[in-house]
Amino acid sequence: MITCGFIGLGLIGGSIARAFHQNRADIRIVACDPDENTRRLALSEGIADAVSGQPSEILSDCDFIFLCAPVSHNDENLKKALQFCGPDCILTDVGSVKAPICRQIEALGLQNRFIGGHPMAGSERIGFANSKASLLENAYYIMAPAPFVPAGKVETFRSLVLSAGAIPLLVDPQTHDYITAAVSHLPHLIAASLVNLVREHDGPDGLMKSIAAGGFKDITRIASSSPVMWQQICLTNADNLSALLQDYIRSLQALEEKLREKDADPLFSFFESARVYRDSFIDAGSGPIKKVYSIRVDIPDEAGSLAAVATLLALNGISIKNIGIAHNREAEEGVLAIEFYEESSISRAVRLLTDRGYTTHLNR
Repeated sequence: MITCGFIGLGLIGGSIARAFHQNRADIRIVACDPDENTRRLALSEGIADAVSGQPSEILSDCDFIFLCAPVSHNDENLKKALQFCGPDCILTDVGSVKAPICRQIEALGLQNRFIGGHPMAGSERIGFANSKASLLENAYYIMAPAPFVPAGKVETFRSLVLSAGAIPLLVDPQTHDYITAAVSHLPHLIAASLVNLVREHDGPDGLMKSIAAGGFKDITRIASSSPVMWQQICLTNADNLSALLQDYIRSLQALEEKLREKDADPLFSFFESARVYRDSFIDAGSGPIKKVYSIRVDIPDEAGSLAAVATLLALNGISIKNIGIAHNREAEEGVLAIEFYEESSISRAVRLLTDRGYTTHLNR
């Protein structure tokens, strides 16, 4: 029997716990969460075998402890957990930046006991009540073990990730932070800066905002994310973001020079190289500045699920431009991403799928 402890049983912690409960009969779950309703619900639904309002002696038998509270509480919760857990217990987190927690792990001499974790899934809804066992299905789950964690412990943790239905990716913590800075954190900075640029240049009549649809709306959608969360991410991954932002600024300056000189060939190469690389993405269906007509759908992780959806739409005359599993779902819900040729197909597809019991999510 493996005992997994959770400090923080919100959307992510709750979904991991639910997946373990559903898929592994050999896992015992204990949970610490300050919210009384969360604790009551976890017990009544049979997800947790024991609960407490804060880290306590219920963590004493844990083989793994998941730090799932907000990142700002990690240091405090880590130290509290160490008061109760045994010397062989592996600690892990679910944050999108690894540098701060890794510094704490090194300072405490725990480099043989920490495996950084980052499940690439999420939802606009928060809390244990909105967690679900399927949230991590077919989503990437980055594993960033500290340097001296025994290989057997890493493999056992990998089996836990697989039992949650996720796809484990093993990287070192520094690489993790650099990659996420480039493909997740920097895009949020750029999206927010584009929105602010239009805000500053819009006229009193708000005409720019009124016609801001299509490409602009698509590439700035993530600017609607939580400002508190992204403030904290920027502060904790500042070095990587600063270096990448400098490179990005230099590329924009070079582009501005090409525009001033009306240099046709380099401009074509600029757009062509971006198009080719973007279209090589696994879930790419169109370039990033085109209007995209798409939805996300929750489907079970079982054989034939994708084909069943595709067949249902095809039999009802709805043409699909692109369909595939979305492995990175931090900013969007729904395992299956479906792109259509026409906007009118969205409402028809949603109605049809909803009538058949599927849960659909519209892209904002």
